[in-house]
Amino acid sequence: MKVPLLDLKPQYYSLKKELDEAVLRVCESQMFILGKEVDEMEKEFAQYLGAKHAVGVSSGTDALLLALMAIDIKPEDEVIMPTYSFFATAGVVSRLNAKPVFTDVDPVTFNIDPKDIESKITEKTKAIIPVHLYGQSAEMDSIMEIAAKYNLKVIEDGAQAISTQYKDGRCVGTIGDIGCYSFFPSKNLGCFGDAGLVVTNDDELAYKLKIMRVHGMDPKYYHKVIGGNFRIDALQAAVLRIKLPHLDSWSEKRRINADLYNKLFIERGLAEETGKIIFDDKNSVLLPKAVYKDSKSELKNYHIFNQYIIRVQKRNSLLDHLRKNDIGCDIYYPVPFHRQECFQYLDNNDQDYPVSNCAANDSIALPIFPELTEEQITFVVDTISDFVKNSENIPLECENCFCK
Repeated sequence: MKVPLLDLKPQYYSLKKELDEAVLRVCESQMFILGKEVDEMEKEFAQYLGAKHAVGVSSGTDALLLALMAIDIKPEDEVIMPTYSFFATAGVVSRLNAKPVFTDVDPVTFNIDPKDIESKITEKTKAIIPVHLYGQSAEMDSIMEIAAKYNLKVIEDGAQAISTQYKDGRCVGTIGDIGCYSFFPSKNLGCFGDAGLVVTNDDELAYKLKIMRVHGMDPKYYHKVIGGNFRIDALQAAVLRIKLPHLDSWSEKRRINADLYNKLFIERGLAEETGKIIFDDKNSVLLPKAVYKDSKSELKNYHIFNQYIIRVQKRNSLLDHLRKNDIGCDIYYPVPFHRQECFQYLDNNDQDYPVSNCAANDSIALPIFPELTEEQITFVVDTISDFVKNSENIPLECENCFCK
């Protein structure tokens, strides 16, 4: 049986008529840059997310870059972020000649560890970028308290978490000063290329974001500030407008798939429960945990599972085994920022990031897209179960050092 890590074709064919009509509508209008399609998309997303302002931009990376420019990050300013994330989180800070400052992550969610933030704050610190990794919210109450205490801006990286709710029901991205999203095709809400969104509840920031995405112009050819070309294409806006009403149902299907994975792993004796952080005789596979879900929770999107991440001590050997059995899988992310060659000038101490180092060594992403069948998920779990039962002679690749 073949199980791809991601297959976008079923989603497209389920909406083919509407999507094709939307693309054709833009083509017939010949209005490809900003305009009515983008205006309507921004209104719909602002209403959906519960934000006062939404601004469509060219990519999730540019959303982060534009947000930092809007809060006036200067060379030598410091911006705190988790060391375990997609490269754009740190790369945009360096592009402005500012300094990315790294923290370790929480061992259950892999999100920024609030306990590690305050020790990294200096007189040069200007902002914090919490990442809502894999579709689950960071601990925003603690982060906002720290930001208020030190008068810092908070830029939320919600690239993988469009619609994810925090424990009080607010959508991530609407809690800090600016929220950033990506519509890369592999996201829960993906377009037909690159696109992104920034949201804010601050009128002044919204004005800056809007003019800075068009080179700081207001009015045309009169430039108030230095901006860039961060415009979203009207074609992408039209596609997103068709897809947005389906987002909640797609995310719900991902949660159903995640629950089935968890159930099967536990039934096969590979895990005792979700959220464990230590390998032992009852937990050869460590399962993800939705931290804001409980019996009283009324949150609709407490976790949207952009990725379903398990942890195993013989990760690379398991990757080979899965691929030999035509099962898609990948590593998110194999190299934390503090270990990246381009950031060695920062002279970080590798031992300061034990959780991130372990996550990089033992985590693996399994297929989780909405159209997966129960049969495919069962095949994935059974294939992993077979590997675990026959891997006694394979040496450990990660010894879970942060637990020692």
